[in-house]
Amino acid sequence: MPELPEVEVVRRGLHEHAAGRTVAAVEVLHPRAIRRHLPGAADFAVRLAGQTLLAARRRGKYLWVDLSGGDAMLAHLGMSGQMLVQPVGAPDEKHLRVRLRFADGGPELRFVDQRTFGGLALAEIVEVDGAQLPQPVAHIARDPMDPAFDAEAAVSALRRRRTEVKRALLDQTLVSGVGNIYADEALWRARLHGLRAAEKLSRPKTAELLAHATRVMHEALGEGGTSFDALYVNVNGQSGYFDRSLAVYGREGEPCRRCGTAVRREPFMNRSSYSCPRCQPRPRG
Repeated sequence: MPELPEVEVVRRGLHEHAAGRTVAAVEVLHPRAIRRHLPGAADFAVRLAGQTLLAARRRGKYLWVDLSGGDAMLAHLGMSGQMLVQPVGAPDEKHLRVRLRFADGGPELRFVDQRTFGGLALAEIVEVDGAQLPQPVAHIARDPMDPAFDAEAAVSALRRRRTEVKRALLDQTLVSGVGNIYADEALWRARLHGLRAAEKLSRPKTAELLAHATRVMHEALGEGGTSFDALYVNVNGQSGYFDRSLAVYGREGEPCRRCGTAVRREPFMNRSSYSCPRCQPRPRG
């Protein structure tokens, strides 16, 4: 699933290519793509047509576009969702789910999703701690790239959780934006195993871990994000290149970039965790 850097790349492309444009017509080609919009496809298309797309925004891994009518178009990319800007008349993608045509006759905005885990929906905007957010995103914490992010408060929140530190780092109600990839990379940089107890970490060590997570996501953003396959691309269909810089994630059996020990893969929450056995020893007990 795309994490903060990948979603931010998409957000920037959306803002550049779609902000200020008025929707002329909406075509929903697969009902699952708008399943989170409970009134259904017809309501989604009618309510979105005629609205002007304003600023594209993001909190953590959640993306939306403010609408001139006061609501937001919320986009959940899921495992394979793509927001693509395509010339009018370009061949339809095999997994095209929703098409937005614009009054200016310019390039279309297309939502493409091979696995149909993602989708679009219209959502009411609510105010939470001084921020304007779509209602489904109201419970999500600020992310480290948010100008109002409070690192000290985030450190305290992480240390209050009586769970493994990786689970705490992935909890989007504590700190948003960090997913499996960048959690593993941050833990490697901090020389911590993901099974270490969050509540037993010192405040300085927790702050160090959070700083590493922030830094690695900034570095990934500079490379356009992490692309392991063709499912994550920006709005122009281009892949990111940070996968070439990953220290442990996806590198099972390859040498640790710090000590040379073979990287290990362990099961974690129906996914995988990657770490160095020497640099990140498992906690005892």
